[in-house]
Amino acid sequence: MARLILVTLLFLVLSGTGHPALANDTSQEFPVPPPPFTEGMFPCSDCHSSMEVNPKKRELKEAHDDIVLHHGETMRWCLDCHYSKDRDKLRLYNGELIDYDHSYRLCGECHGNVYNDWKAGIHGKRSGYFAGGKRTYLLCAHCHNPHDPKFKPVKPEPSPYRPMDKEHEK
Repeated sequence: MARLILVTLLFLVLSGTGHPALANDTSQEFPVPPPPFTEGMFPCSDCHSSMEVNPKKRELKEAHDDIVLHHGETMRWCLDCHYSKDRDKLRLYNGELIDYDHSYRLCGECHGNVYNDWKAGIHGKRSGYFAGGKRTYLLCAHCHNPHDPKFKPVKPEPSPYRPMDKEHEK
């Protein structure tokens, strides 16, 4: 059993799956549109620069009462991702500060396999050219709420009508 665990760990380390080092690869640039901030909420320093930092895990009140953390909530807190001394920055696991338009690197620290798929164009949406030419990638936050990333159920649309069906004309 110990041998199986050792082989599995070795495989994960060599493959880079879920490893924070994946997110540190800055050799490739990914052009992205601005992050989808709620109007009037950025820059965060407009409010947070004059506030005392409260690192205690708690239910948020006032400005962020609409945020309920459903993303590793038993292991995470706001300041695991948001930098406490400059709220206009995100903080990687290694302490490096990044702008919100590089948030894909933060997501990639825990979601390495999805991050690799995103970089390859398999996951997420990008527009532009596949070979040469300019490409634009959407950030994770364009499709997933970073505080509650699981997609909500969607009511399906009715099936399309066949042209020869007369019933839809009623």
